[in-house]
Amino acid sequence: MGLEELEQKEYFSIGDVKRITGVPEYSVRYWEAEFGLIRPIRLESGHRRYTKEDVYTILRIKDLIYKHKLTLEGAKKQLAHYRLPVVGEEKRTHTDTKLLTEIKETLEDLLK
Repeated sequence: MGLEELEQKEYFSIGDVKRITGVPEYSVRYWEAEFGLIRPIRLESGHRRYTKEDVYTILRIKDLIYKHKLTLEGAKKQLAHYRLPVVGEEKRTHTDTKLLTEIKETLEDLLK
């Protein structure tokens, strides 16, 4: 499997990600926890399914660490503006709060 096959599939196992990126599985799992940018879907069995965006993020991190010789901290600083919000995170904009309130109200209406 190579980069050309990256465009043909929607979801990838951790083994697929390893073959596409050349990054060991343990590094992928570590970067997932360390950077907060990689958010695979968890199957009921506990297996991870990575999206194309996850794979591209892993390739970006690999490029920063191996090609540009950045430390993990340096790579984190470079990628800080790409970071996805963590559930329960304090930083929320007014728009985020309004959208969440609207979603909550819609769901409550549906339940009634």
